[in-house]
Parts: sequence; structure tokens; C-alpha cells
Amino acid sequence: MLSRPLGDYLIALRAATPLVHCITNYVAMNSTANLLLATGASPAMLHAQEEVAEFTAISGALSINIGTLSSPWADAMVIAARTAQQNNIPWVLDPVAVGATTFRQRLCKTLLTYQPSVIRGNASEIQALNGLASLGRGVDATTSSQEATTAAIALAQQHRCVVAVTGETDVITDGTHHYRLKGGHPLMPRVTTLGCGLSALVASFVAANHEQPLEASLAALACFSIAGSRAGKQAQGPGSFQVALLDTLYQLTPDDLSTFAQLEAVHAV
Repeated sequence: MLSRPLGDYLIALRAATPLVHCITNYVAMNSTANLLLATGASPAMLHAQEEVAEFTAISGALSINIGTLSSPWADAMVIAARTAQQNNIPWVLDPVAVGATTFRQRLCKTLLTYQPSVIRGNASEIQALNGLASLGRGVDATTSSQEATTAAIALAQQHRCVVAVTGETDVITDGTHHYRLKGGHPLMPRVTTLGCGLSALVASFVAANHEQPLEASLAALACFSIAGSRAGKQAQGPGSFQVALLDTLYQLTPDDLSTFAQLEAVHAV
């Protein structure tokens, strides 16, 4: 049972217009910024080591996406995560392709010590992050979100955070309470960086709703699933889908979130 309607979390986001500091990959910067703006948040894309601590400290939330790593960016991510922890600023980890290389695994192991508020990834990324056999092929998911539920719960319990496994059906857990969310559209995997943008969107919802990171994450994912479903009905292909997604996110109402989210509480896993 949710403590309040999901639409309340969208109301809070748009009232707060939180500043979200995104250290994300080259491919995702523009699309992520547009997704945040369409929904009601304020994006910033900074990664220089000389300023990330200062900027993280004045942000509403931090989103770290390890997609296009380099050593300077990895160091900046660690500085930003440490600063977020020290200042009680919520932050989200998107462990892109963590199972692919030792470099990514080492970095994520370090980042996890700074207690992310939310981890958002596909099923194979969550399994790899939990130390299971790496099934990932780059950033693609090669296993279902349901199969990653056990790993997600273990991660959430170990790191005292929310874990969101996104895919055809999303699984969201804080280690104690578990939810499944359906929706979206088959065109979504055909548009690059939507998952990256979703991680930043989760950060924006948690920034505006500190006291309820689980339900704030659910609201962010519900926004994406409803908007994706509606965008798919208008789109002729991936290009028009991307434009339609921005428009549908912008047009979402709190009532849409409370009424149309295909959310199911899971009591046994």
C-alpha cells in the first residue's frame, strides 16, 4: 500500500524544480537534459574534477551514469558521490555495462561505498552488480527483470537503498517492499539513452521527495511507462517516438500517474 497517490510525487517535483547534477555519458547528455526539462526538473551536466564537489553540494540530487568512462571521469564520479553522501544529497547509480570490464566493476564497487539512494539498471547489470555471473552484452539486457529480482533484493538489503530493474516489466524494491510495474512500448529499446535519462528522472523525483525514495522511484518509472505507452500510439518509428515521448512527459498530469500506472505490489518472490 502506497503512503500517498503517485501523482503527489509529480506535483512535488514540478513545485520544487530540483537541480539535478548529471555525470552521464556523451551519448546521453542532450536527451537526458530534455527528458528532465520536459518533466519539470532542472538539469546540469558537469564532470570536471575541479568543480564537481562544489556543484554537487548545491544540487538537489546527483545522477551518475558510467556509460562512456575514462579515468578522469571515474575520479570525478567518486568525488561527486562522496560529496553527496557527506551532504545528505540523494544520488542514483546507473551501472551501465558493469559486467563488461574490470574497470567498470572496480569503479562501481567504490561508488557503492558512498551509499546511493537508488540503483537503476537493466536485469543483467543488476545481476552483475550483485556479483552474480555476468550475463550482459554491452548495455543490453540478456535476462528478464523477473530473473533479476533476487539480485535486486539482495543489493537493496546490502546497501540500504532502492533498486530498480527496468525492462519489459520493471521491478522496484527497497529490500522489504517489492513492486512490479508494466507499461511502456516496444519502440523504447530502439531509442538510445532512454534508460540513462530515466536514471536522472529518478534522481529528480527523489530530490523532490526525500522522505520516500521508494515511492518517488515508482513515480518516476510510472511517468516513463505511461508516457512511453502514449508516445508509441503516436509514433511511426524510433525518431518520431523520441519526440512524442518528450511531449507526453510534458503533458502528464498527476491524475494520469495515480490512475494509469500499472503497478502491482509483490508479497512473495
